[in-house]
Amino acid sequence: MKKFSELKVGEEFYSTCSISEKELEEYLKFSRVKNVLLDDPTTKNKLVSGRAILSRMEGEFTRLSQIYGNALIFIGTDGDTKWDNKSTRFLKPLKTDEVLEIKFTVSSKEDVDEEYGKIAIDYEGTKQNGDLVVVSKKNLYRIKKEPPRNQ
Repeated sequence: MKKFSELKVGEEFYSTCSISEKELEEYLKFSRVKNVLLDDPTTKNKLVSGRAILSRMEGEFTRLSQIYGNALIFIGTDGDTKWDNKSTRFLKPLKTDEVLEIKFTVSSKEDVDEEYGKIAIDYEGTKQNGDLVVVSKKNLYRIKKEPPRNQ
């Protein structure tokens, strides 16, 4: 695990994941999302909702060996000034069981106070065929400068 002081702007971390049909069903049940595009029982691989993709990406970020163990909490998004301060773009569909290759980039880092810092993480998810699925910029996290001692 890296401490706040060790994280560098521009540093990249990588992960891969996929979302099974069962996981998607559990997410849709929990979130209560209702959408005819997501409910088609005749399709073998179902379309994964954008929020489900982002949720999994954040979960993958928190599990990275470089991150896990830090006292870290998601505090929002700032968006990108080049996108009228919007933070996320979905560019291609993702279906259940497709592999998503994720790149996490530290896009900014700042001190908040003696105990905490703030980092912005850009997410980028690509299918194995090279199709860029999602770009999400400036996902903000409050991070304790010194991780808990039991880690």
